[in-house]
Parts: sequence; structure tokens; C-alpha cells
Amino acid sequence: MDIRVAAGKGNEAHIIERPGLWMEADALAALSADLVEVASKTLPKGSLTYGVFSGDQERLEKTIITLVRRKADGHPIAFNCLAVMDIDLGDRPMEVLHLGLVMVDPNERSQGLSWVLYGLTCMLLLFRNQLRPLWVSNVTQVPAIVGMVSETFDQVYPTPDADQPRSLRHLLIARQIMLLHRHVFGVGAEAGFEEDRFVITNAYTGGSDALKKTYEDAPKHRDEIYNSFCEDQLDYTRGDDLLQLGQINLATTRSYLRESVPRASLAGLAMTIGFVTLQRLLLPAVHWFDNTKPWGILRKSA
Repeated sequence: MDIRVAAGKGNEAHIIERPGLWMEADALAALSADLVEVASKTLPKGSLTYGVFSGDQERLEKTIITLVRRKADGHPIAFNCLAVMDIDLGDRPMEVLHLGLVMVDPNERSQGLSWVLYGLTCMLLLFRNQLRPLWVSNVTQVPAIVGMVSETFDQVYPTPDADQPRSLRHLLIARQIMLLHRHVFGVGAEAGFEEDRFVITNAYTGGSDALKKTYEDAPKHRDEIYNSFCEDQLDYTRGDDLLQLGQINLATTRSYLRESVPRASLAGLAMTIGFVTLQRLLLPAVHWFDNTKPWGILRKSA
């Protein structure tokens, strides 16, 4: 995907899928500079050295970036980086979307960007995946984010909701993530993982050090149940995180469209969904009938 969507009054969201695979070097450098600019305003006392900030092009080959700019001057004000993690549970390979970093320029907050930064890209990927459920992961110590993930996605574990148990698939996916993909969220090899609670202990040792917070400094959720849950489960002095797993599916998408997306943005969003769906349906046919280019194992070039 390389598409643009109106993101409220005066802003535009640019969704860029796996830029490391196709962007020219100059464009890739400019994109990285935009991300660093937003991050530098969000974390003035520290820097990040993992994921898209590591300088490793391979990371950008596995990342989907949503970058929000002001239309008037093209200035970047917020971004979301989704990491695509390859998981193999034995029955079939699968991809898990790691919700990754969300950062907003402190001077640009309270503009109603949450629906763009926390759900838009996931929803578009669901439509492109023909509405088949997608697994998502989240690593955080911030109660506001724990609550947002718990309320936005389906089958989320862990949450304060005792009626949502940990399934075997939850456990197997978590083990694969901790074994193969710690670098995605900046957790070092020395960090522990408590499988019964899905708590990563001593998590801020692999490049994400600047994100470590005290409980007092961590943004709170409007529902006190999530704040209490994080305070009970996590040792903020040591630097613990929750690893949350859940699904985005048709039911969560319906709730997202009904409750999160502003009514003024629904028409434009519908056009974007239509474009993504047509791209999924029509591009294979276009490529098939173009005999001037190779098409992998399906057809050799003429």
C-alpha cells in the first residue's frame, strides 16, 4: 500500500507499506528523517535505537508506516509503525502485526488522530486479507494503551477481564514472538518472560530505554480498572511490560467504524477501502496478462 487518506481538518495520513522493499534511497532517507523529527519532539531527553530507528533497512522491509502531515506545509506531526512478524506454529506460517510505536508531536495533540493512528491501517489490512482475522500484538507498560488495545481488538490477553482466558494459540504465538522477534519492540535477550501473566520483566534493555516510565508518569486510562491492572501486574522500577495478543476481525472493524471514525471521514474511508479491495482483486489479473514482466512461479516472462 502507498495511499493517502484525509485525517481530519487540515491533516493527511500517508500509509506506506514495507518501504524498505521499494522506496528509492533518497525517499527512504526523507521518510526516516520525518519519523526522527516527530520522535525527537516526543522524547526530548532520549533516543531510540531499535526498529525503524536502528538504521537497518531490513527493519523497513517489515514495517508499515502511517505518517500524518499537515496539509498546509507537509510538516510531519504523528506516526504509527506496524511491524510484520513471521510466525510458524507448525500447522501453517502466519503473520502477526505488532502495533509498535505511536508518537504525536506534543504541540499537535488533541486533534482527534486516535482513529487514524490506532486502527486505520489494521482495518485496511483486514479488508485486503479478504476479512480473514489477523493477529496483533502489543508491548507496553502504559495503562492508556493497555485499555485501548483491550477495548479495540477481540480475544485480547492479558486484560483485567477474567472472562477472557489465555488460549493455547495465545501461548504459542507469544513464545514465538519472544524467541524470534524481541528486536521488533526493543527488548534485550536478558529480559525474562512470565508465561502465566504475559509479563516481560526488565524489558528496557534492547534499544527502547528512552520509553521507560514510572507508574506516575505513564498516561492513564479513563477506566480505573486498567490503571489498577497495570499497577498490580508490573514492576515499574524494574521496567516491566505487558505482551498483549488479540485479533482484528469483522466484529472489531464494525465497532471501529461505528465508534471511532468521525462521520465526516466515513465517505473518504469507504473510497480507500474500495481502492484497497480492487487492488487486491485486479492487480493479479493485470500482472498475469502483462507478458513483458516475470510473474514468479505462475508464469515466466516472454
